[in-house]
Amino acid sequence: MTNNDSKNKYIPNINNDFDDVILYNPGDYRLDDIDSARIVGPNVVAIGGGTGLSTLLKGLKQYTENISAIVAVSDDGGSSGILRNEMGILPPGDIRNCIMALANVEPMMSQVFNYRFTEGSLSGQSFGNLFLAALCRICGTFDEAVKRMCDVLAITGRVLPVTTADVNIEAEFENGVRVVGESKIFNEKKKQNSRIRQVRLIPGLPPPIPEVIQAIEEADMIVLGPGSLYTSIIPNLLVEDVGEAIARSEAVKVYVCNLMTQDGETEGYTAFDHVKSIFQHSNDKLFDICLVNIGEVSEPLVTNYDKEGAGPTYIDREKFYQAGIELVERHLIDEEGPLARHNPRLLAGELMAIHARKRPRPGLYGRYDRLILDELLGRM
Repeated sequence: MTNNDSKNKYIPNINNDFDDVILYNPGDYRLDDIDSARIVGPNVVAIGGGTGLSTLLKGLKQYTENISAIVAVSDDGGSSGILRNEMGILPPGDIRNCIMALANVEPMMSQVFNYRFTEGSLSGQSFGNLFLAALCRICGTFDEAVKRMCDVLAITGRVLPVTTADVNIEAEFENGVRVVGESKIFNEKKKQNSRIRQVRLIPGLPPPIPEVIQAIEEADMIVLGPGSLYTSIIPNLLVEDVGEAIARSEAVKVYVCNLMTQDGETEGYTAFDHVKSIFQHSNDKLFDICLVNIGEVSEPLVTNYDKEGAGPTYIDREKFYQAGIELVERHLIDEEGPLARHNPRLLAGELMAIHARKRPRPGLYGRYDRLILDELLGRM
């Protein structure tokens, strides 16, 4: 550390000048405080659905306020499927989970919106899903209802349904059998004992909402995954111009590979099998970096997943090298809990560090990026 660096008690590794202090909140809004300086964090677009996307968002909000979550809307099972069938609205479940991941409310409010009824005709329904359904009736459109719910819960960033078209997934297996409906894919795959060859949306090429393409075009970083390959990630890429917009983007583009293979979708898949399937459904310009976990999965978890025919995703490094895709290997697993999940802060921190290294930004923004790298080095 230089003499100039050591004199600065607020900003390590950065020379003194007036711009080193952000005046957004005078007095305590310092550039060495990542939680406070999130306003200058990179503009990140996260694409997917399900638990994987909401886990990522919980981490990203700790680093940047500039988040756009693009969420698949093809779910037709569970409580979301009931609301979809009975009320004619798009499935609210994954949207609600993403909104709650980004929400800035008291713990009790989070509990209320995540509360799931256990009795009567509402059994299985969450309050958050019902709230979004009510907003849909009041606002007239699903995307407007999502915006209003985001406002009510004062979320960091925004959540966007990839389309407002009423779409379903059709899966075709390698033996030629087809099935329509996301909720039916698991059982049919088990019945056929055959890999999924491809999935389609019905109707095909639905239009995206305009904000989706705009978000992709304005992104500093685009992240695909983690999440279910065929039912959370790929459906977004089957919406008109989404894959093409990602390919055109000059943002840093990363695919976060799943920690484990998934029963009923990707049993036996390697890390590159996931990448290959994504490219086959869209194009090979979607990303050139893949972030994978090398943290050890505990033996009890491996045993539980093995009972379902799933397990830790094998990293076939040579195939990434041959394809020209950079493989970033990090410890990303959350070591607590009954399921194998990414640690939200570790995952988001590594993504922020990738962006800082790949796309240095000038001025104040660049100083924030250096803080990200300093934090990452401090954890090693």
